[in-house]
Amino acid sequence: MQRDIRGLEVGTESEEAVRNLDLGVADYLDYGQTAGARVKAALEADSNFALAQCYRGYLLMMLENRAVFPKIQATLDQLAAARDSMTRREQLHADALQAWVNGDLISACLAWEAILAEWPRDLMALKLHHTMAFYTGRSHVLRSVVEGVLGEWDETTPGYSNVQGMYAYALEECGDYENAERWGREATERNPGDLWAIHSVAHVLEMQGRYAEGSKWLDYPAEHWADKNFFKAHVWWHNGLFALAQEKYDDALRILDEEMASVNSDKYVDVSNQAALLKRLEIAGVNVGDRWDALAAHSETRINDHILPFRDAHFCLSLAARGKFDVAREQIDSLFTFARSGEGWTADTTEKILIPLCEAMIAYEAGEYGKACDILWPLRNEMAPIGGSLAQRDLFTQILIDSAVRAKRLGMARSLLSERVARFPGARRNWSDYASVLADLGETDRAAQARSRASELETGASHARTKEAIQ
Repeated sequence: MQRDIRGLEVGTESEEAVRNLDLGVADYLDYGQTAGARVKAALEADSNFALAQCYRGYLLMMLENRAVFPKIQATLDQLAAARDSMTRREQLHADALQAWVNGDLISACLAWEAILAEWPRDLMALKLHHTMAFYTGRSHVLRSVVEGVLGEWDETTPGYSNVQGMYAYALEECGDYENAERWGREATERNPGDLWAIHSVAHVLEMQGRYAEGSKWLDYPAEHWADKNFFKAHVWWHNGLFALAQEKYDDALRILDEEMASVNSDKYVDVSNQAALLKRLEIAGVNVGDRWDALAAHSETRINDHILPFRDAHFCLSLAARGKFDVAREQIDSLFTFARSGEGWTADTTEKILIPLCEAMIAYEAGEYGKACDILWPLRNEMAPIGGSLAQRDLFTQILIDSAVRAKRLGMARSLLSERVARFPGARRNWSDYASVLADLGETDRAAQARSRASELETGASHARTKEAIQ
């Protein structure tokens, strides 16, 4: 029996199969474009290599397309028939893959946790757990599971920088920004191509309101990430957020058009990142032209997917923002059917969180702002199960704030904006919006204070832009 690059036993006698699987894992963790080819090469060297079969299933699941599910299930059936000859670690990987196909992400995570308890250097199990804990919005789980394996990793272990990047992100989502930044910067120093670590530091800078610093952190030429897969669009999304927060709207649109949309193809359209930035721009009063058209057209083909609630939410947003309310309603009907007939975490989250959220977004885009408030207000602190990061789910808070202002729910708007300026005190527009609501409520003195703070931030930003232009 062979061992992989981190010393773990693997169920094959083929050195070539192990070498290719190691290369595939490394490429997957670094968001390259050769992981699939490497896993395929491993299976060509040993077609019965169960771990490689599981990894091929994992990569197919990452396509987030139900069309590939029959192929994955056929592999799982083969694995089930050969289960007695598989190692315990391979059996657990097969269990995780089956749970994932079933939409039971919690059980999948538990299978990966069982692997990590016995084999803490199983980097693929750690990364997949990290990804699915992220998509179930469980920040405390992100942190505890990485911490549970840290003692078995150090700088001599291949892939250590990837573990550092995961830990940085987990710390950031739990609010430990100082340590998150330290771990993330160390990871990028060790591996400058680790997009997850780069993105983890960007999250810290976003949550701390260090917007100009964030723009500099992500100041990469586009060709620098030419060999990266579509995840690079999410890193560019962060750069778009930094531009938006500094009210550099033309820059945000340029990033969207030139960098984020560049990952779109006939087979894949990056709906989640592009829709999230477009909607934020619209809330800020920016005319985005016909940019919703392509996103809505693609979303219309995905209304029956129901693989991740996070994705479904952005499909619905794109449809509603484009005014395709009938199609958005078809999606909700499909979501109801899925929730009632499905089992596990995905179906449960769809019923309790996703369907009301979709209803709220349709109401918002239809101009029924009071209805959007009624739905979103009790949900506002319960959004974590739909997945994504704190920064990503913040979009729905912004939609609620805009709804409250437009519906003249001034007390609600004041509460939300009070929270917002406390959390993001460096964003000028937050203070300006807060001042407007306070003025409408007759709180003249506090409105003046908020306007003064907005003016200070505007002056500071102007000085920064002047300094930047001189340099």
